[in-house]
Amino acid sequence: MTDTGAFAGQVALVTGASRGIGAATALALAAQGAHVILTARDTKALEAIEEAIHAAGGTATIAPMDLTEQDAIARLATAVAERWGKLDVLVINAGVLPTLSPVTDLNLPGLNKAIATNMLATQALLSRFDPLLRKAPSGRVIALTTHLARNARAFWSGYAATKAAQEMLVECYGQETANISKVRVAIVDPGATRTAMRARAYPGEDPKSVKAPEVVADAIVDLLLQEFPSGTRLTVNPKV
Repeated sequence: MTDTGAFAGQVALVTGASRGIGAATALALAAQGAHVILTARDTKALEAIEEAIHAAGGTATIAPMDLTEQDAIARLATAVAERWGKLDVLVINAGVLPTLSPVTDLNLPGLNKAIATNMLATQALLSRFDPLLRKAPSGRVIALTTHLARNARAFWSGYAATKAAQEMLVECYGQETANISKVRVAIVDPGATRTAMRARAYPGEDPKSVKAPEVVADAIVDLLLQEFPSGTRLTVNPKV
């Protein structure tokens, strides 16, 4: 780990770190001195982000994995515990967008994948990394959400429902830990952002009409620099 920067000496885990908001957040945290653990399924993409972090003078470790695989998160938590003994920052960013469709026509395999990633993996991350977050001087959890989790929209039910469930898990965890630990929890709605997921959802949209992932990453870092209380919610509004 680097010995300079606001997060010097801290360990951060970012899921979905191979591209988009996850990659930008990993780079931003590393630039502030954190040692960043990068997880995603695409090994080559993770290696590229790791190389970019090293080239900029930061440090990182890649952990290629599918969060939905049985025991994958447990194995990662064990490895982090053995090497670092704590986790200062957990950024839950990985997510799955099922095919947009009416409720009556939801594709069950796609919905199950979204449930496994957006909801069940979130519970597993909180469960397995809770002991390590408590061992940090001030453990923090940042979960990426969508306004659709609280605002119904036709054809988005699969994604919205699983993200709503994710939000509830994170908020309950924040309440459960608020008075008995130093762990703090926040939910961040990135808003319209230039990501591969958004491109799939809005294929005709000009990517330049929405903000870059780096804008969201900077907002997450700014939030982490504050003594925010558990239950904090942040919406990143700027489009560009």
